[in-house]
Amino acid sequence: MTVHRGRWSLEDHLEQGLRALPFDVPSGTASVTVELSHDGGVIDLGCHGPDGFRGWSGGARRRYTVGAEWATPGYIPGELEPGTWHVWLGLHRIPPDGVPYEVTITTSGASPRRSDDPPPPRPERPPRRDLPAPDGFRWLAGDLHSHTVHSDGTLTVHELACLAASRGLDFLAVTDHNTVSHHPELAAAGAHAGVLLLPGQEVTTDLGHANVFGPTGWVDFRRPSADWAAFARARGGLMSINHPLSGDCAWRRPLPADDRPRFAEIWHSSWWDRRWGAPLAWADVWRPEGVVPLGGSDFHDPAQHKTLGEPVTWVLAEGEDVLGGLAAGRTSVSAAPDAPVLLRDGGELVAIGADGTVLVRPDGRRAAVRGDRVRVPADHPGMHRLETHENEVIALCG
Repeated sequence: MTVHRGRWSLEDHLEQGLRALPFDVPSGTASVTVELSHDGGVIDLGCHGPDGFRGWSGGARRRYTVGAEWATPGYIPGELEPGTWHVWLGLHRIPPDGVPYEVTITTSGASPRRSDDPPPPRPERPPRRDLPAPDGFRWLAGDLHSHTVHSDGTLTVHELACLAASRGLDFLAVTDHNTVSHHPELAAAGAHAGVLLLPGQEVTTDLGHANVFGPTGWVDFRRPSADWAAFARARGGLMSINHPLSGDCAWRRPLPADDRPRFAEIWHSSWWDRRWGAPLAWADVWRPEGVVPLGGSDFHDPAQHKTLGEPVTWVLAEGEDVLGGLAAGRTSVSAAPDAPVLLRDGGELVAIGADGTVLVRPDGRRAAVRGDRVRVPADHPGMHRLETHENEVIALCG
C-alpha cells in the first residue's frame, strides 16, 4: 500500500494544475485500486502507467480500479506492466484556504472479472425524414456531443445507443471527457441499437473544451491545443471547439489563427435564448473565412434538462461516411430531428417546414420564407440561417 497525504494550495493550482503522484507496481500485480479523499474544492482523478495513459475520471469519481480483465469505466483494462505508475490529480478548483487530501493506492494479485450484462431491448425508431439529397448521398441526423458512465454520464454505452435510436438519430458521437475507454464498446452497442456510434473524446481543460472525432486514439489534454488539432489531423480525425461561450467552460485557450479548426459547436444546448447572437458573432471572429457549424446536446443524464438530439446535426454523407461528410463541411443544424431545417442541395438552399421564417445570408441579406419546402439559389458561401420574426435562430446551414 502507498499513501500520499498533503494539502494543495491555490498557489499549487496556479503553478501546475496537474500533479502526478508515483507508486510502484511489482511484477505479478493483477490490479491497482486508487482511493482519493479530500475536503472541499474539486480534484480530478486519472492514471498513467509506464507504457502510457490508463484512464481518467475527472471529478466524477473518488475511487477507481485498473485490472488485467476489468477496469472502472473511464479506465483501460489490460496487463499491468511492472514499474513506476502515477496517480494523476487535477487541481481543478482549489479555494484560497487550500484543500487537504489523501490518496491510497493498493495493489493486488487478483483482478476483478468483467460482467457481461445483457443490453437493453432494441428500441423502435421513428420514421426518417424525406430530405432532398444528391444521388448516392443522404442526410443523416445525429448528435455530436454525449457522455456515458466512462466519464460523468449516467448511461452505459448500450443504453445511450438505444436512446439515440429511439430519438430517431442515425449517428451519435460518444465524447467522454479525456478518455477513450468507451471506444471498444461502440461497434457492438451501435450494431445492437441500429445507430452509428462515432468514437470521440472531449478534450477537457480548465480553459476550454474541444471534441475530437474519429479513431485517433487518446488525445493528450496536457499538450497545447494546437497539438490536439495536429494529432487529430495526422490520424484522420477532426477537432471541433465546444460551447465556446458557455460559462466557465467557454473557450479561452490560446490558438494561433492558422491552427484554428473549421469546426465549432455553434449550437450547444446551453444556447437557451437563441435571440442572443453572441455565438454567431464569435464564429465570425473565430474564422472570418467561415466556420462549419455543429450542434451538440452535451447529454449526460435523462434526469437532466438536456435532451439527446436537441439540437441535431445533419450531415450529408455518402453511405454511412459521417466523418467524411463532416470533413467536407456538409452540415446543417436544427433544434430537433423533426424541426425546421435549412439544407444545401447542389446550387440551392432548401428550407423545409419553415413557412413564415426569415432566411439570413452570410452578407446580411434577409428574405421571408413562404411555403413548406422552398428553394432559393445558394449564391454565397458561408453559414446561412433561419430565424423567426423575433430574430430567434431555428436552423443553421454550413
